Amino acid sequence: MNPRGLLSHPKSQSGNNENVPAADTASWQTKEQREPFTAVLSGKRNNKETSKIVYLSCSPVHPQQAFCNADVVIRAKVVGKKEVDSGNDIYGNPIKRIQYEIKQIKMFKGPDRHIDVVFTAPSSAVCGVTNLDTNGKKEYLISGKAEANGKMHVILCDLIMPWESMSATQKKSLSQRYQMGCDCKITRCATFPCEISAPEECLWTDWVTEKIIHGRQSDHYACIKRGDGSCAWYRGVAPPKKEFLDVEDP
Repeated sequence: MNPRGLLSHPKSQSGNNENVPAADTASWQTKEQREPFTAVLSGKRNNKETSKIVYLSCSPVHPQQAFCNADVVIRAKVVGKKEVDSGNDIYGNPIKRIQYEIKQIKMFKGPDRHIDVVFTAPSSAVCGVTNLDTNGKKEYLISGKAEANGKMHVILCDLIMPWESMSATQKKSLSQRYQMGCDCKITRCATFPCEISAPEECLWTDWVTEKIIHGRQSDHYACIKRGDGSCAWYRGVAPPKKEFLDVEDP
């Protein structure tokens, strides 16, 4: 494989979703989390019932992209779950959220404090993560956003997966490797032909080569920046050697 994952085909637009089935857009998640969602949101305005249909879906991203996009990334066990009020909407109706009580094991990215609770929407129809085991036995990698009040909030599109299902490379990359590539761009190839358009890109080809999103590059590769400012795929658990970081393409 070329270090940047370049496929020798004429240039085309590689951000195209049309050939990626909705049920495979985020393969580390459950079937419930992968499919597009239709939600009917109801409320009252001027004493009249109102409702609107909202369509939600998650585009596939490499685990490194999910890490870089997140404010908080932790390893934790979930030990409790309850529904709580979280203020009111613009019509004065109470907003419900699920509150997960967690035991943080390690923080890979985030604030300099311990995370004890994680919030999400009350239903998968509105992107809530509702199916985490709460018996305190299963460990999860949980990524999400930090709210203005310092609380952590997660949605279905965030990287949330059982720790035991992660590859050794993915686990190791959480500590440093993914962060080394946050200035890089991972471009997903959805159909042939496709190629990168800049040296700061790595071409993600799992879908076209293996017909799955969660393939070899997702499991075993990180896109990291090298000494010349370009980005390239790196495979392995050990930290990249200086020779790799300084290498120039032939």
